[in-house]
Amino acid sequence: MGGKQENSVELTESGLNPQKFVTDVDGKKTGLYILKNKNNMEVCVTNFGGRIVSIMAPDRNGTMRDVVLGFDSIQDYIKYPSDYGASIGRYANRIAHGRFSLDGVTYQLPQNNYGHCLHGGPKGFQYVVYDVAHVDSSEIKLCYHAKDMEQGFPGNLDCSVTMKLTDDNSIDIRYEAQTDKPTIVNMTNHSYFNLDGDPNRNNSEYLLMVNASSYTPVDSTFMTTGEILPVEGTPMDFRQPTVLGEQLSKDSEQLKNGHGIDHNWVLDTKGDINQVCASLESLYSGIKLEVYTDEPGIQVYTGNFLDGTQTGKKHITYNFRASVCLETQKYPDTPNKPQWPSCVLRPGEKYMSHTIFKFTVDK
Repeated sequence: MGGKQENSVELTESGLNPQKFVTDVDGKKTGLYILKNKNNMEVCVTNFGGRIVSIMAPDRNGTMRDVVLGFDSIQDYIKYPSDYGASIGRYANRIAHGRFSLDGVTYQLPQNNYGHCLHGGPKGFQYVVYDVAHVDSSEIKLCYHAKDMEQGFPGNLDCSVTMKLTDDNSIDIRYEAQTDKPTIVNMTNHSYFNLDGDPNRNNSEYLLMVNASSYTPVDSTFMTTGEILPVEGTPMDFRQPTVLGEQLSKDSEQLKNGHGIDHNWVLDTKGDINQVCASLESLYSGIKLEVYTDEPGIQVYTGNFLDGTQTGKKHITYNFRASVCLETQKYPDTPNKPQWPSCVLRPGEKYMSHTIFKFTVDK
């Protein structure tokens, strides 16, 4: 702990008061759980939505900076619906018109985003209370039982999210799920990274790299068209570390459709967890984030809908493009695009997904 005090309560290194995370939501208890490693890195997690609330990572001078957006209390997470830091499910990203068919049965989901179902619907996993199955000084395992037809999805789904803070300054996240009926699953973490450690600064100077030669374009409702197009010659080409703001300022129908970048990339890593699939770097702080995953895609979202209406941790207002999200996952609307990697989970099978967020410093 940092030894800081607030009304005689010891605060986390990131300045959070754990007592502000203790409450009841839907009859289940919430709390704040603190992970540390030998380098004094700290990650705070709440079981409300399986959310990463803060990440204290060292900058080039060794100063610890909080590099994700979030709120100071559970009450704020409830008051201001958001995806900040959440473990998203049952299906991350969008499903067209909230509708899909599986084994000849058509299912209708809530339509909560431009006529589509986004992030599992208006009460996706980001708004439920996960059970804490295990927690120690560096690891937490969160579990959730989603009932058959919850938010319209078939099957009783037992899922877990295990987050481990390792001594190489990585957050290792593993998702698992099993079902009693054929269903679809696509889980991800929705942290909003601000590697400056200063949400008053936007993402325009970040260096972004995405290890992908192609991406999935979207229409004006943010829905994938079904095409897979090459990034070459477009503002979506991040095969080399590229200044994000320069790409965002280009004239492009895709940037207009996404209000910036809110797109899925088809990763060249082909499920190899040992290859960097994306990286983000702040030249201001020197903090670099490398992402590894065994998933086929990554959604990059540049905070285009942050509009100054939400005040986050330490009373800082979150303005336009104050962060970047790097969401590893199956492609959007996969249930309606059978040519894409399947998200179907059947009884007797186990859904497994693995993502690593590794923090380094470029001096």
